[in-house]
Amino acid sequence: MFEVAELGHTLSKKLYNEKVPQLRTELLTLQERLKGAGFPVLVLISGVDGAGKGRTVNLLNEWFDPRYLRTFAFGEMSDEERERPEFWRFWRALPPKGHIGLYVGSWYSHPIAQRVTKQFNDAELDGHLLRIKNFEQALMDDGTLVIKIWLHLSREAQKQRLKKLESDPETAWRVTKQDKKHLKLYDTFRAIAERTLRDTSSGESPWIIVEGTDEYYRSTTVGQYLLNRITQRLDQHELERNGNTPPPSSELLPVLTRPRTLLSTLDMEQSLNKKNYQAQLEKYQGRLYQLARAAHEKKISSVIVLEGWDAGGKGGLIRRIIPSLDARTYQVIPIAAPTDEERAHHYLWRFWRHIPRAGRVTIYDRSWYGRVLVERVEGFASHAEWMRAYAEIADFEEQLSEHNTLLLKFWLHIDKEEQLRRFQEREKISYKQYKITDDDYRNRERWDDYEHAVNDMVERTSTHYAPWHLIEGNDKRFARIKALRLYCEQLEQALG
Repeated sequence: MFEVAELGHTLSKKLYNEKVPQLRTELLTLQERLKGAGFPVLVLISGVDGAGKGRTVNLLNEWFDPRYLRTFAFGEMSDEERERPEFWRFWRALPPKGHIGLYVGSWYSHPIAQRVTKQFNDAELDGHLLRIKNFEQALMDDGTLVIKIWLHLSREAQKQRLKKLESDPETAWRVTKQDKKHLKLYDTFRAIAERTLRDTSSGESPWIIVEGTDEYYRSTTVGQYLLNRITQRLDQHELERNGNTPPPSSELLPVLTRPRTLLSTLDMEQSLNKKNYQAQLEKYQGRLYQLARAAHEKKISSVIVLEGWDAGGKGGLIRRIIPSLDARTYQVIPIAAPTDEERAHHYLWRFWRHIPRAGRVTIYDRSWYGRVLVERVEGFASHAEWMRAYAEIADFEEQLSEHNTLLLKFWLHIDKEEQLRRFQEREKISYKQYKITDDDYRNRERWDDYEHAVNDMVERTSTHYAPWHLIEGNDKRFARIKALRLYCEQLEQALG
């Protein structure tokens, strides 16, 4: 889920200096509004060592009025704290209504550290996370706005950050033996952090991941996000006080300071010539034929999720997968707008209905991700509904994985120009004209909104047991072969 925070986001010093004065003014104005509101704000700044947690907290203390903001840093427990229940020190540090509490190190620090160093097992970590969720829910039920920000660095970026600090005599003291130890445990820490963020992110208090490599980008993004969240909550508070319902929002991070997405980093020039394509198609379809039958014998099921832009090539890929499968063992489920029967149930109900039996295959042509894509962007789901869907989907997919089901999730990506070319091509072919609707063209107008929704989707639902595979699809032949190859590789791995 951290891939979107390893894209190399940057903000020039010039643009930073242009944005910050206005941002600071708006934050101070917002703080004045907050003083008269009936709720407090908790801001958690967590993340990877060296990602800028301390600098970010110092900067926020400069930007806000310190009279109505308190900063808390939780390290090792004191003797006084050890003599009381664990959460006593956190309850004592809660801000009053109208104030902001800023936390560097929080109730998440101890359980993550204990699990990384193997002093906790998974069950003990789950117990601590449950207590955290209950604590946060109690605060939110009482009106508290809980904002959780995770500052992330890739392993290489963290290594370079520590190396740079160590090379300067004036900053070398900041690199400790513990920092070096943590670097060696980076992969373990990342996996446990991913699990923690996934399990404790909710519609009311989602975790937001911010790339910490570039200081200007990091600072501006955090400041703008705080401005957006607190403003949204204040507007909601005032509307509810007047008996109105606030309009839904489809944003997570501010778009202006998040110019890059995972999709924008894909190499869309990749292609295969016809001769090479035919040879590889025969190779991988034959390989899949053997693997699918072995999986059927060993009762290993497959669930394939196909998402992507309109005209992205989902149907063409399905037609290249199914010749390798026994027609008695697979089903293709096309997903459209829910029926009246489906609307009467939880949105995941219609997908649970088609989960395959042991050894069989279900291919979803669009899927449960509609809740965080089209329903989010078009406003068919409320902000709370699509925000909590990330955790609901992750739990659903984890259950599939635990039941020995291979789950493959493909996003078939094409650029805007290629989509238009395919639309126009379909309009010229009589048996393809039914595929084009007015909605297809209308959706193109929301391209940027959908792209950011896809970025958030991958960030929050790409897990070690169900990662997203982004397929460069401008060349249909290349996309089909890449997807077939990935399916074969994942089946081989599942078969041992």
